[in-house]
Amino acid sequence: MRVTIVSQPIDVAALSRGLRNPACGAFASFEGWVRDHNEGRAVASLEYEVYRPIAIAEGERILLEACAQTGATAAALTHREGALALGDCAVWVGAVAPHRDEAFAACRLIIDEAKRRLPIWKREHYVEGDAAWVNCERCARLPSRAKVS
Repeated sequence: MRVTIVSQPIDVAALSRGLRNPACGAFASFEGWVRDHNEGRAVASLEYEVYRPIAIAEGERILLEACAQTGATAAALTHREGALALGDCAVWVGAVAPHRDEAFAACRLIIDEAKRRLPIWKREHYVEGDAAWVNCERCARLPSRAKVS
């Protein structure tokens, strides 16, 4: 289980290789990218601020919970901090499991809980020239659907 906060582009290939396990038949991942709009406004770029000690500790708890609840064998979470351009990967989640359902479910649970629980703040810079700190209220209200019965 590994949580990392990086200020450089996320190396998705290296992170994926780091989860390889010959006992697992499934690997699933999620990438969140910087998009060019939000809530009807054109976005030029954004930046993230992270309170690292809590983000890493809580992120590790999320990974452990996700594996325990879904049956995934291992998982990882990487989030960017600092300035990001349109199209940059802002967050990456990966999980391995014996079967695909567990890997998909773990990724879903991890990203949902990370958005809800981690002290990571996003500031959008708009094409009109101003900037604002934003919160994805819709993301915070979504119940996690990753529970495996």
